[in-house]
Order: sequence, then C-alpha cells, then structure tokens
Amino acid sequence: MSDVINLRRERKRRKSVEDAKVADANRRLHGRPKGQKLAETLEKQRIQALLDGRKLSSGAPSDESENP
Repeated sequence: MSDVINLRRERKRRKSVEDAKVADANRRLHGRPKGQKLAETLEKQRIQALLDGRKLSSGAPSDESENP
C-alpha cells in the first residue's frame, strides 16, 4: 500500500515549485547584477555632472530684478 499524503501540503509544495520556476525565469529576463546597476548609476551621475559644468549662464536679467 502506498503512503498517505496530506493533499494540502502537496498542493502547497507543487505551487512553491512552480512559483520558483516562474521567479527564476523572471530573474533571467529582468534581473541585473548589483554591480551593473551601480555602474549605470555612476555613469549617469558622471554625465549629469559633465552637462551641468558646461551649461551656459543666461545673460538676460531676470524679471525679479526689474523695478517698475
């Protein structure tokens, strides 16, 4: 005779295995390593700093400085 199994536990185990497969597939599709994310963030900051350093200052006076 075969062993008696708890159907609730078996259902949860199967769901857990299926969820693990889906999670693994999502990690492969959407995941990036922490180092890659950090490198991308640093590169964006470097580019922004470079652009901020090259902005031209406006020679036109602002509206607030004019007295009517």
